[in-house]
Amino acid sequence: MASGSPSQASLLLQKQLKDLCKNPVDGFSAGLVDESNLFEWSVTIIGPQDTLYEGGFFNAIMSFPQNYPNSPPTVRFTTEIWHPNVYSDGKVCISILHPPGDDPNGYELASERWSPVHTVESIVLSIISMLSSPNDESPANVEAAKEWRERRDEFKKRVSRCVRRSQEMD
Repeated sequence: MASGSPSQASLLLQKQLKDLCKNPVDGFSAGLVDESNLFEWSVTIIGPQDTLYEGGFFNAIMSFPQNYPNSPPTVRFTTEIWHPNVYSDGKVCISILHPPGDDPNGYELASERWSPVHTVESIVLSIISMLSSPNDESPANVEAAKEWRERRDEFKKRVSRCVRRSQEMD
């Protein structure tokens, strides 16, 4: 980052981090990967109660662009997770993380996509909601979506394995 005055993005990220430290939100914790870089956050999401992911500890990296909040961050799980809306590399695919404006594929309304009003908290709460109710209409992981729809027992077994592995990690 260039020396001189901090960018609007870094000031906003600093404020959001401070707010989360002062007022933690149930279901997740967040902090910086490296104290010298406000643009990369480490997030741990606790599998929501009454879902297949209950009891799991799912780690993710949230990477913010330099022009945040005008563009969305990317979120990538580093803990193995089996979900229709998570690519095999761990990248999360939900509407609010898609660039602002109209969807070139016509699946989403502009109002469902990224908007600068979103915060780290609203993003993580959307991911927690995604864990509770997968969207298999436009999946990132087609195999997981197919299993979710057609072979729910197999899907549950795979998710259970992911939850167990997440509990064993240091």
